Amino acid sequence: MRYPMTTPARWRKSSYSGGGEGNDCVEILNLGGCIAIRDSKVSSRTPLSVATPAFAFFVGALKASQGRLV
Repeated sequence: MRYPMTTPARWRKSSYSGGGEGNDCVEILNLGGCIAIRDSKVSSRTPLSVATPAFAFFVGALKASQGRLV
């Protein structure tokens, strides 16, 4: 699924983006039924999009692992 990125959107940066400019991070955009994901360094590229429930499951699994690789 492709979404044009020509309209203003409220992308949210990861809380782990660090200090300074915060340009080395992942950004997400909630589009209702799906979540768009992009790299802040190359925001002009087409973002990856996943279904909202799949993204919620992914984030939940990350939180449950407490940062450990599983």
